[in-house]
This record gives sequence, C-alpha cells and structure tokens, in this order.
Amino acid sequence: MDVAVIDAGGANLGSVCYALERLGVQPRVVADAAGLEGAGRVILPGVGAAPEAMRRLHAQGLVQPLRALQAPLLGICLGMQLLYEHSQEGDVECLGLVSGTVRKLPAAPGIRVPHMGWNVLRQMRPSPLLDGVGEGASAYFVHSYAAPLTADTVAASDHGGLFTAVVQHGRHCGAQFHPERSATTGARILRNFLEMEF
Repeated sequence: MDVAVIDAGGANLGSVCYALERLGVQPRVVADAAGLEGAGRVILPGVGAAPEAMRRLHAQGLVQPLRALQAPLLGICLGMQLLYEHSQEGDVECLGLVSGTVRKLPAAPGIRVPHMGWNVLRQMRPSPLLDGVGEGASAYFVHSYAAPLTADTVAASDHGGLFTAVVQHGRHCGAQFHPERSATTGARILRNFLEMEF
C-alpha cells in the first residue's frame, strides 16, 4: 500500500515512519499537495502548537488538499487535534474534518498538565480501529490540549476528566496518543488503520 506521511514539522515524523516500517510498510514522506496523489492512506503526525502547525500546512499548500482528500487520513497527537474545527490553542481554525473544538486540559490538584505518560483506553463505541485491542489497554500520551467526547469518539482516556483518545468520522481518524510509542497497542491500531475498509 502507498502510505504518505506528511512532514508538518513534527518531531515524531521519524518515529512514525519507523513504526510503519516495522509493520512492513515503506512510507513516503511528503511536504506538498503533489505528494498526496496516489496515496492509499495518509498520516498526519504532529508535535508542538496548533497555530504553528496550521501556518505550516497553509504555507505548504496542504490545507485545501487535506480537506478534499478522498484517501483515509489518520492524525496523530497534534495531528489529530488539527482534524477538528477549531483549537483553543492560539484560537486557530483547523481542518474542520471532525466536529468540535480542542480545549486545554483542566488543571486540578494531583492532575498535571501537560498530560505525560501511559493511560488506559476506554472503548466508547465499536470501530475497526480497535480490533484486537483489549479492554484496559494503555497508550502513551504527551499533550496539553484535548478534544471533547462526541459521537465520533471511539475511545476515551481520563486525565482530570474524560477526553477523546481515538476518533473516527468516516475516513477521518485520529489518535491523541503516540501509537509509535505505545508498544503492541499502538502497533495494532496503526495496522488496523492500514487494513480496515472505509
């Protein structure tokens, strides 16, 4: 399968590519709209801040092509947040492929922000993205902002309140955690995204 991984300036680009290679996929790293042509799957990794990431996507001429993309798309960490309509971080308009606004995680006694470390995934509805992922499976998170629970939420995690950990709206999917750093759980979700029918 032709898998395009978008270079949007995220520090996790290399580790996402290595994770795909471990699954037997040789991804293409792309930085413009022409690179999306012919892709069977597209992955949008991201680490950093939403305003900077959206500025880069605009500068690369990728915003409209991503909005019009027919291939299944997986956003990872910040890349997942960019799938939503809006982010509180910098009050920025995002891709608008999934309904909702990404908001800062609430700080509370004993709750550190950013949220860093392993956390349990709670399945909220059936999706092929979670095929083979057992109840109580954990994934590795690093983030300060998160998407709310909506009808598109596939799995949630709890850090001072529930937030969306896995999302699917049609062919638009996302993981708030880092599947490339989440051992067998992350590898299974990546494989599911590559193999599932949309």
